Amino acid sequence: MLKDHLAALRRMRGLSQEELAEQMNVARQTLSKWESGESLPDIEKAGHLAEILGVSLDDLLSYDGQGSGLPLPPKGKHAFGVVTVGDKGQIVIPAKARKLFDIQPGDSLIVLGDELRGLAILPERYFVEFLNCMHRGTEEEL
Repeated sequence: MLKDHLAALRRMRGLSQEELAEQMNVARQTLSKWESGESLPDIEKAGHLAEILGVSLDDLLSYDGQGSGLPLPPKGKHAFGVVTVGDKGQIVIPAKARKLFDIQPGDSLIVLGDELRGLAILPERYFVEFLNCMHRGTEEEL
């Protein structure tokens, strides 16, 4: 999977093979072999690649887009796929998202909207924490 992502991520970051190879402290030919799948970087080099490209090591090595065709997301960002809105506006939050954000049956979620950017859904507890921090005037906990 690495070869499937490496060249695309490099181009998305506006880097040539030469520039990325220099940052990695390897020859351009070495990077070319990684991109073509002829060889693989060792684990330390793979970790450094992920850091430079702004993705998690796990995603760099194994991201499959979950059949959605979505590109590899930046580190800490997630694309959980497409959900369908039911007749009454209900959606099903994908299992991977529920697990990652510890969303349990019965939890309360806040739905926020911006007419230009779309909707955001977050657990009520985080929204309340955010409001408390704003009220105290601190940004440390944000």
